[in-house]
Amino acid sequence: MSQVVTILILALTSVIPIYANVHGAGKICDELGRRSLSTRPHSVSITDFGAVGDGKTLNTLAFQNAVFYLMSFADKGGAQLYVPPGHWLTGSFSLTSHLTLFLENGAVIVASQDPSHWEVVDPLPSYGRGIDLPGKRYKSLINGNKLHDVVVTGDNGTIDGQGLVWWDRFTSHSLKYNRPHLIEFLSSENVIVSNLTFLNAPAYSIYSIYSSHVYIHKILAHSSPKSPYTIGIVPDSSDYVCIQNSTINVGYDAISLKSGWDEYGIAYSRPTENVHIRNVYLRGASGSSISFGSEMSGGISDVVVDNAHIHYSLTGIAFRTTKGRGGYIKEIDISNIDMLRIGTAIVANGSFGSHPDDKYDVNALPLVSHIRLSNISGENIGIAGKLFGIKESPFSSVTLSNVSLSMSSGSSVSWQCSYVYGSSESVIPEPCPELKRDADAYGRAAV
Repeated sequence: MSQVVTILILALTSVIPIYANVHGAGKICDELGRRSLSTRPHSVSITDFGAVGDGKTLNTLAFQNAVFYLMSFADKGGAQLYVPPGHWLTGSFSLTSHLTLFLENGAVIVASQDPSHWEVVDPLPSYGRGIDLPGKRYKSLINGNKLHDVVVTGDNGTIDGQGLVWWDRFTSHSLKYNRPHLIEFLSSENVIVSNLTFLNAPAYSIYSIYSSHVYIHKILAHSSPKSPYTIGIVPDSSDYVCIQNSTINVGYDAISLKSGWDEYGIAYSRPTENVHIRNVYLRGASGSSISFGSEMSGGISDVVVDNAHIHYSLTGIAFRTTKGRGGYIKEIDISNIDMLRIGTAIVANGSFGSHPDDKYDVNALPLVSHIRLSNISGENIGIAGKLFGIKESPFSSVTLSNVSLSMSSGSSVSWQCSYVYGSSESVIPEPCPELKRDADAYGRAAV
């Protein structure tokens, strides 16, 4: 654990801010960061409700009762639920509006490994079924549904999902329902998550779904590199999201932007847009440090990523989609990226991911357009890029500038491309011919 904390400190002190203001998304972190963590006029401790921090006593009822009590202060300036040092074992519980959940230094909220302590809920409408398997899902450990003005913060307190038992159930195909996440905000707005450590998430560490104005700042998310399909932060069909000054080391994707799955995401039609990611230190062991999709049927647009250190990941930056997804990934600006020991630096894959069922429309072709990557350096890179678009809907207006990647010894192929068009300037190693052409020259209208 001390090594993980050291990595976080180094990451947060070594990244120099350079702000990308190509479009409005580049200002979102500044705008959301100006919201102060105002002191709530009322505060109670979880111990006031009989909680015991011995790591053995189940405190689910204490958390539920505390939140229910604090609901009465919503129209009085809100309230704070204070969690003192100790190990506070609990099953899933929900928050309320105008609430601050504060974890003191040394406070650890520990997730129960007993599935009966996790509420079971319906799948999300933009997915139509679960990700792990069809059907219902376990509710996340800490939940916010249709909330306003919620803060989850602390003095580097910890939320530990004890995910090993869930990972074992996943790999052994013994899950009864889809895995839970550590913290989830659904259809909520004005949310802050800051100054916390998230460990061993069963699936996602922080999940924002159908939410707006979400500020994630100074967090550490860590799970074993071998943990299956664990993801750090997932903005899903959400807008005005800032993720900054954070370190994420997980088994699959560090940060993954999504917006629904096939016909369900198309019908729900809520995009992820206006997202700013900056000053982050990322590792996705068997996945990508930053990924877009592959579930992106509601659309992903207007995203700025700047100042990211990406290391020891299977892929660095990935754009994923497939026929039947519909939707779009467009107006993405990624700059000032430092990569180290990455299998493939840049991936754009038009044949990635499965379908929830056989009801999808194979003619729902996704659009990938206006992707700009600049000021990217890398050392010990296996392959510079694999960019494979869709014949019926080629990826267009992909622009590379000032990209310098030092290939690892034994690398024989630097770029692989098909059905992708764009332009490049000052790119080493020299990119494939498709990235030296303008998409409009091939009759692809800019969108």
